[in-house]
Order: sequence, then structure tokens, then C-alpha cells
Amino acid sequence: MIVRPHLHWFSLLFVWRGSVLPYLVTRLLCVLLVSIVSVLSRGWWMSEHASSALSIPPFTLMGVALAIFLGFRNTVSYERFWEARKQWGALLIVSRALTREVASFAATDVALQRRVALTLAAFVYALKHQLRGTDPTADLACRLDAAAQQRVAGAVFAPPLILLGLERELCAAQRAGAISDLQLQSMDYSINLLGDACGACERIATTPIPYTYRVLMNRTVTVYCLLLPFGLSASIGWLTPLIATFVAYTFLALDVIGEQIEEPFGIEPNDLALASMCHTIEVAVCELVGETPRSTAPEVRDYVLV
Repeated sequence: MIVRPHLHWFSLLFVWRGSVLPYLVTRLLCVLLVSIVSVLSRGWWMSEHASSALSIPPFTLMGVALAIFLGFRNTVSYERFWEARKQWGALLIVSRALTREVASFAATDVALQRRVALTLAAFVYALKHQLRGTDPTADLACRLDAAAQQRVAGAVFAPPLILLGLERELCAAQRAGAISDLQLQSMDYSINLLGDACGACERIATTPIPYTYRVLMNRTVTVYCLLLPFGLSASIGWLTPLIATFVAYTFLALDVIGEQIEEPFGIEPNDLALASMCHTIEVAVCELVGETPRSTAPEVRDYVLV
């Protein structure tokens, strides 16, 4: 996630870090080169093939349609991004509520409170690694005991197994008389909410926007940007490289932004800062029971927080 201080509007014109411009340089240079060629060949083309010369009106109609399609695609991508953010917000809320319930209902069992807090922290870190396809071993080793680590080792879906172990521990506490049946029922509801949020994140991660739609948008934007200079050169001459490149930047940037935020759990600059959110959840639950968090706050590097 890009993290930058609020800048003056004039300073924003020259921002490099945190923009999508680095991803577009090659394509913009291609558009600039095509624009120069179109201006240099304008005289020859108009004299030899005047009847087939391109003009601005067709590109105006195409540009409006393309803007609508890009806007729809970016709306869909942002809905996925925002839903993912809401699910991780729910993880924070429910984890804190469950920890508070354990701290209140089992006030004398400090060991149980701390185990629950660390298990919840292990759950969110396991979810982060599952969504990103990375190895959770190191993050789980410092939060779970040996038996729990062995139970989730090599599991395809480690977060549900961690929740299963947590619920078994709460059931054991209920049988030991540390918590009542009604209190266990309330905690079970919170655990179910954690499972729901986990499943929602898995659904987002495993159901991308249809690939054919992405191919269609990429082809349409690319062809439009490469043909646009030939439509502009007849009317604005040597201003074509400037105008065509700027228009191409707008459409290509919208396409790239849509691609980045449609997969919100990745590590691209515009994706969610899952490591930071995991740390926030761990600190929130550990503070409630007096436990020491096992993680430190991730650093912002080049204005990007992962």
C-alpha cells in the first residue's frame, strides 16, 4: 500500500514513487515514437491516400466507449479491493472482541488468555501467507506451541485448523469450569465470524476477474493508443506527440491500476498492506491480556507499506 504525506497539487505533478508511471514508460515511449512517425509521414499519406486518412471523430467515439469500459472494470476491481479491506477490518474487530471475552470470562486463567491472543495472531499471519502463497512456518513457530505447529504443518488451509485448535482449547476450558456454556456459545459465534472472514478472503483470492475480459481491455487500450496519433496528426501537427502521449498515459494508467487492485492480497504497491494489518491485530489482542507481540511494525520503504 502506498503511504505518502499529503502533497500540494503542484508537487503531485512530479511524483514518481507511488505512481504507476514506472510501469508505463516502455508503452508510452512506443506511443511517442508512433506519434513522431505519424507526423513525419503526414504529408506523404495525405497526398497518396487522402481518402483513407484518419480523423479525430472516430477516436472521440471510441474514446468515450473505452473510458466507460475502463471505468466499469476499475469499479469492479475496487469493489474487490474494498471488500478485502472490510474483511480484514472484521478480523481486527472480531479478534479483539474474542480476546476481550476470554479476558473477562476467564479472568483468573492468564495462561489461557495469552494463548488465545497468540493463537489469533497466528491465525491472521497464516491467512496472510495463504493468500500470498508464502511459507508461514517462521511466523507460526513463535506463536503456536509444538503440538499446534505439527497439526498445521504442511496444511493446504492452515487458518481453519488454527481456529479448530482454538475452539478445542475453549471447549476444554468450559469442561474445566473456567467458562460457562453461554460464554462458550458467545465465543463460538466470534470464531465463526473469523471463519466467515477467512472464507471471504479465499473467495476473493481464488475468483479473479475473467481473464478474457482483461485480454480484451489490454488489446483495446493498446490499439487505441497506437492509432490515435494518426488521427491527431492531420489536425494538430507537431503537438501530436505531446497530446497522444498524455491521452495514452491516462488510458494505460487506468488499465494498470485496475490490474493491480483486482488482486488486493499481492505485494504490488497498490495492494493491501497485509503484514502491517497482521501486526496491528496482534498488538490489539496482546495489549488486552498483557502479552508481548512477537512482531514489529513493518517499515515503509520507498513510500510502500507491505
